[in-house]
Amino acid sequence: MNTDSKASPATSRISTFVFMIVVAVMALSIIAFGLAAWAYMEENLTSAVFLTITGVIAMTLSAYVLLQTRRAAVTTKLTAAKVMTQVECRKCGFKNVRDFQRGDYIYKELETCQKCPDDKMTITAIYKEIKEKEKTYNF
Repeated sequence: MNTDSKASPATSRISTFVFMIVVAVMALSIIAFGLAAWAYMEENLTSAVFLTITGVIAMTLSAYVLLQTRRAAVTTKLTAAKVMTQVECRKCGFKNVRDFQRGDYIYKELETCQKCPDDKMTITAIYKEIKEKEKTYNF
């Protein structure tokens, strides 16, 4: 299962709440444009200019919020952590690290040791592999 190449469905969409707010602000900006046109036909230029500016600001802000939330949703990716299992021989101390398998638990006895075939190997650690982030320098 390789989940690092695809974004999960939760991160590829914007929030319904944010989307509804953006739609409401866009609807109010359209209403402001309509009222501005009506005020212009009534020859009330002050109200027409004010409503036009209000409509432009509301439409611009709603488009900006929509684009920013969409960009943030696309760039957010969840990757599954790689879990490793450390297997060790109690007698000779031979250690081996392998991928985690379903059913692994600490102190579980496994197959016989590769170096000393008379003793079984035991799981001594299960941990998540941590990758260090690459440092980027902006000049």
